[in-house]
Amino acid sequence: MHIGHVHLKVSDIEKSLSFYRDLLGFQITARYGDQAVFLSDGGYHHHIGLNTWESKGAPPAPEGHTGLYHVAILFPERRKLAEAVKRLQDAGYPISGASDHGVSQAIYLADPDQNGIELYWDRPEGQWPKDDTGSLAMTSAFFDIEELLKQEGLQ
Repeated sequence: MHIGHVHLKVSDIEKSLSFYRDLLGFQITARYGDQAVFLSDGGYHHHIGLNTWESKGAPPAPEGHTGLYHVAILFPERRKLAEAVKRLQDAGYPISGASDHGVSQAIYLADPDQNGIELYWDRPEGQWPKDDTGSLAMTSAFFDIEELLKQEGLQ
C-alpha cells in the first residue's frame, strides 16, 4: 500500500494554489472554477486536492484539537528538495524547522491554512542508520538549510 493523495479544505483556492504550484512545484491537472483544484507531480491524476466546498474564507483549525499534523511530501532527489527550499526563501515564505532524521532530511513549514507540511528527501535505504538489533535508528539532528543550498549549487 501507499498513500495516493491528500485532499485539503482550504479558505482561498488562489492563495493555496500559489503555495502548492508556484512554491512547491506541483502542476494543475484539473480545476473546478474557484471551488477546487487538483495538482500532481509527474503526470499522476492528483497528489493534492484543494477545495473550498465547506471552508471558503474560514480560519485555520484551532491548535490543540485533533486533525492533520502534517502532510509529508517526498522529493525524488536532494536537489529537488533544495530547489523547493530556494523558491520558498526567494518568496520570503517562513520555514519553521529542519531536521536530519538519519533516513531522511526534512524541512518543516505550514501552508497558507496552517496545515503542517514536511518537505523531505530519503537517503538510499542502504544508508539508513540501524541499531544493534537491526531496527531503524532514526534521529532528529540539526539540518543546515544553507548548507543544503550550497551543496546543491543554489547559493
